[in-house]
Amino acid sequence: MAMKNTQELLENWIPKTELGKKVKNKEITNIDDILNNGQTILEPEIIDTLLPDLTSELLEVGQSKGKFGGGKGSIWRQTQKTTSEGSRTKFATFAIVGNKNGYIGASLGSAKETVPAREKAIRKAKLNIIKIKRGCGSWACNCHTPHSIPFKTEGKEGSVKVELMPAPKGTGIKAEKKISKMISLSGIKDVHTKTYGKTATKLNLFRACFYALKNISKVKVKDDYTKETGSVEGKIEQ
Repeated sequence: MAMKNTQELLENWIPKTELGKKVKNKEITNIDDILNNGQTILEPEIIDTLLPDLTSELLEVGQSKGKFGGGKGSIWRQTQKTTSEGSRTKFATFAIVGNKNGYIGASLGSAKETVPAREKAIRKAKLNIIKIKRGCGSWACNCHTPHSIPFKTEGKEGSVKVELMPAPKGTGIKAEKKISKMISLSGIKDVHTKTYGKTATKLNLFRACFYALKNISKVKVKDDYTKETGSVEGKIEQ
């Protein structure tokens, strides 16, 4: 049903940007043509059209109140602001979108109610979509296939730092449970991670992990190393 609704929305979509019009008219049929040129995506329908196999997840950025003072993780972070008119409540959530094949996006969305906050987070995550470079940078493996990452990378947000390191095939994703979801959605299958700082601040942890993934593609490497590690950026053709 959701698939049908998405298809109907795309058929009724009236693009407002030049980029959107080109995608709607099928002048652009590959997301890489947009990302490689550094063009800004302002309409989530562009992503829905070019990457129809995206899935989304909400990560826990808040904590629900417990009966005796404790609480468990919640996908909603609730804040209140006291004004002359009374208390105003806002809900925020952190969304990730990915196709498990080289593309991922992430963003925080907030609104006065939970449903609009969720939709806003997912929409912004689609607009933040990036390509992930994968390869085999582990000296213990050297299989020349893009199952891991080609080299060590790191990302930082606030006091939190996340390091991603290549791992041999079959290792799996050795990471904190919640950021492992993000790494998995990017298409990476084997990786070691280290975290530093106040990792209890989940929002900073998630952002640091996203920046670490983003920084992989920022590093320029020689063609010889690309061949040696079997590196691929973006989608792997089946």
